[in-house]
Amino acid sequence: MGKDDIDPVSEEEKASWPEEPLVALEAPFFDARGDIQPLVDEIMKSAVMISSKKGSLRANHYHKTDWHYCYVVSGAIEYFHRPTGSEEEPERLLVKAGEMVFTPPMVDHAMKFPEDTVFLTLSRNPRNQEAYESDVVRVQVIDDAGLTTWKPED
Repeated sequence: MGKDDIDPVSEEEKASWPEEPLVALEAPFFDARGDIQPLVDEIMKSAVMISSKKGSLRANHYHKTDWHYCYVVSGAIEYFHRPTGSEEEPERLLVKAGEMVFTPPMVDHAMKFPEDTVFLTLSRNPRNQEAYESDVVRVQVIDDAGLTTWKPED
């Protein structure tokens, strides 16, 4: 297999995923030098930092095999999710700075940004365009019409 090949998801891998989208972080390690916040201790092939402008919309898709953890460095993400194929309204979560959300494969998801935001995305699959496009399916989870954006202090 080449570096861009995508392996199928195993049952063992599924068993390691968080049960809820909002991930409880481990306690940080502190000493005289500062602190270390554990985020993800899984084998992955991509780590990217993304900045998003206030009011922008990202995702509106699902992944066939990829999963990702999104850790908010600054700002906030309105995170919408539902099982792929569902006609239900997506659940909406507000993910604030210092919090992390997990998206497994086959979950429709979208992100809206109530303020300028920087977040890390830590993913199972490579992020090069060819690998990414072969795994992503675009769907409309949300649109900008009529959405009420949370304020960061909510």
